[in-house]
Amino acid sequence: MSKLEELLVKNEFNLEEKQLDNFEKYRELLVETNKVLNLTSITEEREVNYKHFLDSILPLKYIDIKENSSLIDIGTGAGLPGLPIKFIRKDLNIVLMDSLNKRIKFLDRVIGELELQKIEAIHGRAEEMGRNGKYREKYDYAISRAVSRLNTLVEYALPFVKVGGYFISMKGPSGHEEYEEAKNAIETLGGKLEKIIDYNLDYEDSERTLIVIKKIKNTNKKYPRAGGKPKSKPL
Repeated sequence: MSKLEELLVKNEFNLEEKQLDNFEKYRELLVETNKVLNLTSITEEREVNYKHFLDSILPLKYIDIKENSSLIDIGTGAGLPGLPIKFIRKDLNIVLMDSLNKRIKFLDRVIGELELQKIEAIHGRAEEMGRNGKYREKYDYAISRAVSRLNTLVEYALPFVKVGGYFISMKGPSGHEEYEEAKNAIETLGGKLEKIIDYNLDYEDSERTLIVIKKIKNTNKKYPRAGGKPKSKPL
């Protein structure tokens, strides 16, 4: 049993050989590409296993994501958490979105070499794509990891979510504090707090918080605002 498989089994993820193979091939491509394109500062095997792979999939233990749902990973970067989630949940229809085209080309390579189905990588900025009718309010779930503070992030994310769907924000120990400062933005954008889940990555005392926001009404068409306003002037 590999170190990765041991770690996943310990955390109640029992995978088939093909799924484990996907994780290993993805790691190889990540480390190889990182030599010429800055995708991650984390490349050592144990750190990748914990901080990239396990961290990306742990939300699946705490949130019941319905079968064959659509999910958009906003600001996916090197494909995190979207690719590891895909390896676990083949049924999900996943979109990986990032503003840097070089990262999208890397993600396309991973998707192609691993022959993944029901997943695509798209190039775009959240504040622009969230106003595009092709993507706006089209997803059952949006997820984001390590992108912005929550009061900015909800303006990027909630416009993508269908009424009745959810935005899952993956945070560290600042999650509760960020929720308090984001309450007005969440309400303004049509969201309502469903729950906050605290857990631990069990690696260097890594505290984690999942903030789960339910979309209860349509987002006003004036959001997301353009020109960097979600970041410079959060709601």
